[in-house]
Amino acid sequence: MKKWEYLTAPVLIHNTKMILDNFGADGWELVQVLQGATPEQLVAYFKREKQ
Repeated sequence: MKKWEYLTAPVLIHNTKMILDNFGADGWELVQVLQGATPEQLVAYFKREKQ
């Protein structure tokens, strides 16, 4: 059975691609992005298999 670890991170709207690319390079898979307290704030939810 696979075991997962999770990460929640703020994402800046003006720098989204670079932020997501960096997490992806570290093995994190993007699960969902939700709006934060304001439309300019995003919260990304990631998962990756525990090693």
